[in-house]
Amino acid sequence: MADINKIYREMILSLKDKRDDVNHFIKVHGYAKAIAEGERLDSQIIEIIEIAAIVHDIACAPLRAKYGKCDGKDQEREGYVLSKEFLTSLSVDPKIIERVQFLVAHHHTLKDIDAIDWQILIEADYLVNADNHKKNKESVRVFRDAVFKTKTGINLINSLFDLEE
Repeated sequence: MADINKIYREMILSLKDKRDDVNHFIKVHGYAKAIAEGERLDSQIIEIIEIAAIVHDIACAPLRAKYGKCDGKDQEREGYVLSKEFLTSLSVDPKIIERVQFLVAHHHTLKDIDAIDWQILIEADYLVNADNHKKNKESVRVFRDAVFKTKTGINLINSLFDLEE
């Protein structure tokens, strides 16, 4: 088992004065963990989901520093490499790193989602982004109907955005 708390702390420390980035991954992690546990997944999958939620936007700060913006596809491409470097430095199992890299490299890809860990990361990230960007109820409902699949994620989005089923 990876030391989730150590990964969490080291991610915070690596972001230094980037409080918005820290707050984002903390919220995504919280929703991802809640969804994974609500779906009663085994501990190995929950571990992968938690780690992916913590590091999913690892490329944002470097991309903003380099280009002044943080495009989703750039995040996926750069995050693939950065997540491996970061997690390797923390002695995370290479098999876990490989799966986390895949999730980081696809966390803005909404097509062909074929695994529960990927689905949950997409749902958790959307919950935070929709709130941060003040999405209106109709756009949230459309996204929910098109993308959300987990019972727990659907219950959370309905509650958070006061949607009817």
